[in-house]
Amino acid sequence: MGRVVDVLIVDDQPPFRTVARTVVGLVGGWRVTAEAGTGEDAVAEAARSHPEVVLMDIHLPGINGIEATRRLLAVEPGATVVLMSTYAAADLPSDAAGCGAVAYLHKEDLTPAALRALRAS
Repeated sequence: MGRVVDVLIVDDQPPFRTVARTVVGLVGGWRVTAEAGTGEDAVAEAARSHPEVVLMDIHLPGINGIEATRRLLAVEPGATVVLMSTYAAADLPSDAAGCGAVAYLHKEDLTPAALRALRAS
């Protein structure tokens, strides 16, 4: 059996977290090890669970996903963070590019194939 990729899902909407959990479960060798509904909780969960991949919503209560990404990577520099939202990529906040996330994925494009491609790059 291959190595397991641990995933942290960060989104303030429980229905989307359910969908994301289902999609992650369809990727062989991936598992959701933690979830968070706020940016602050995401940073704390990352420090506790040490995820390899973080699916990070941009719009969160408290600190937003961009700032949460900066803080999370300060405590877990090896994590691969993917920003997610319903924005078109051209409409992302200007500070999204410099936060340390490796990619942006529109929520509608969250598929097993998209997740596999992120880890392959």
